[in-house]
Amino acid sequence: MLGLDHEIRIEPADTMNPGDSVRQQNPLGKIPALVLEDGTVLFDSRGGGRIIPTAASARFAALRLQALADGIMDASVLLVYEGRWRPPERHEPKWVDLQAGKVARALSALEAAPPALDATPDVGQIALACALGYRDFRFPGTWRTDHPRLVAWLDEFARRVPAFAATKPPG
Repeated sequence: MLGLDHEIRIEPADTMNPGDSVRQQNPLGKIPALVLEDGTVLFDSRGGGRIIPTAASARFAALRLQALADGIMDASVLLVYEGRWRPPERHEPKWVDLQAGKVARALSALEAAPPALDATPDVGQIALACALGYRDFRFPGTWRTDHPRLVAWLDEFARRVPAFAATKPPG
């Protein structure tokens, strides 16, 4: 995408392990974190440069898509945490349904009108690919059957952006 593949080293991280270096790199213990040559760590970057369009309509479309994808991620992570940290008998069905509904509505809206793919993906397209990849990783098989247009979109994104496949977590 930006031609930096040969300059980036991908290292595994375990956000659940208090001794993992990610907590020294990012006090929030969240990934991804990018460690620059001078030791500066960038995390939760909102992007800029070529991935955020300058023309108003394209910019707003990219940021809107990013917000929608971030919402899918937020609700998905909350569902993972509910399953990981609370025993099933203590799950709050109303809250679980609320989070699952956010994901379902967002995926339905995106299925109805999948975003375009630019030659250089914008921040929204990147965020959506990450959200769909996360769904594949944490909720395998739960979104693909009902969203064939999004499956095709993600397959095309992965074809155009080899770094996406290169950063896929091990199964």
